[in-house]
Amino acid sequence: MGKGNGKTEARFDLDHELPAAEDREETAAGASASQADDTGAASETEKLKAERDALLDRLARLQAEFDNARKRAVREQQDFREFAAADVIKNFLPTLDSFERALKAGNADSSEFRNGIELIYRQFQDALQKIGVQPIATVGQVFDPRIHEAVEMVDTSDVPDHHVLDELQRGYKYKDRLLRPAMVRVARNSHG
Repeated sequence: MGKGNGKTEARFDLDHELPAAEDREETAAGASASQADDTGAASETEKLKAERDALLDRLARLQAEFDNARKRAVREQQDFREFAAADVIKNFLPTLDSFERALKAGNADSSEFRNGIELIYRQFQDALQKIGVQPIATVGQVFDPRIHEAVEMVDTSDVPDHHVLDELQRGYKYKDRLLRPAMVRVARNSHG
């Protein structure tokens, strides 16, 4: 058979050279090999499914971990902004104290000057309030060492024991965080 296809020549040779009984054995051997291949393919499919499931589980865990990391980063950024703002606000508090002292002086020559100072003071307080700065209540309140700093204990029977008698310097909070405690005089009496 000359220069034909190699497969055709091989098949032609097998058809002519092998006895008929051997053809049947080859067919049976081929069938059992294909069954083994089917079993191997099923086993391979199961392995691939298990690997796929493991990869999907790993992907879900990584997505959850990424989502948690993103949320944590957002929370840390917010905390950083609040602390940065608190440091800025602390720098303005001495100015606010100066305004309060000027207003308490009461001997201003001009009522217009006093009105101007009062206007600036109110504007400044409003601006601080808008960003979350709140003054700490003091006079008449029970002394709280977390937000009040006792400068002096005063013996008196006019105010209940351990109540704030007078405020020397106002304290402030920023979004429930203490910026500065209030400096106060605290009442002390034996009648409690």
